[in-house]
Amino acid sequence: MEPLVSVIIPTYNRKKFLMEALKSVESQTYPYYEIIIVDDGSTDSTQHYLSTLKHPFILLRHSGKPGYVRNKGFSAAKGDFITFLDSDDLWKPEKLEMQINFFKTHPDIKLCHTREIWERNGKIISQKTQKHRREGYIFNETLKKCIIGPSTVMLTRDLFTEAGMFHPELEIAEDYELWMRITSHHHVGYIETPLVLKRAGHDDQLSEKYGHIEYFRIKALASVINQELLTVPQQRDAIMEIIKKCRIYTHGCIKRGKFNEACEFMNLMEKFKNKLEKEYFIDND
Repeated sequence: MEPLVSVIIPTYNRKKFLMEALKSVESQTYPYYEIIIVDDGSTDSTQHYLSTLKHPFILLRHSGKPGYVRNKGFSAAKGDFITFLDSDDLWKPEKLEMQINFFKTHPDIKLCHTREIWERNGKIISQKTQKHRREGYIFNETLKKCIIGPSTVMLTRDLFTEAGMFHPELEIAEDYELWMRITSHHHVGYIETPLVLKRAGHDDQLSEKYGHIEYFRIKALASVINQELLTVPQQRDAIMEIIKKCRIYTHGCIKRGKFNEACEFMNLMEKFKNKLEKEYFIDND
């Protein structure tokens, strides 16, 4: 019997995008999947559209927390494997089939992601500068930035549960935070074929709303460090990375005249510098 794949699609006021995303799932060459749509309190005609579909859906009060919304979808999932599709992204027809075949030939791997095509306002964005390691032990790469797109991932149900799912309170960088937790204990698989079209540039994206996400990456990294789930070398590397991020972000705040925010992150940087010196005898000045 072929394994069932749960496809969790969070959405908010994106009816047109959602319709296209659903078509990309329904066009999959792998037929053993279920779709669970989680609406985060849409105020457009999305909820009426959902009522016309055959797929189960969950209606929530608006939270603006992507991790919380995806976790709610997982609560209704029955699949052996879990996938996520942001409602403004699209899958290539062979996406699920290629990942299932990957797991069949790599039974020791519990998470597999794929290359994605980045599109902004209809134009393809070059990824020539993206030369980080993508498979195997990639924890140190995940510390720097989010290198795994949520829409590219397939992981086992057990791993998602074991990892503790997404952080439910983060507005941005909830994926970055989860991948750090997972890659600290697990190697990951990667398919070089671009199987996801990631569409950016529309106004309702959180990255467009704030213009930068380093603030949220620092908060997410601090969350992982404070959970004390890392090995000693990993904890040391994570602390050194957050000090670096705080230093850069503080300088940026000063340049923009955001002195209160600069003080906040300068204090956070000093806290972790003291921790690094006290626990690892490293002077990071």
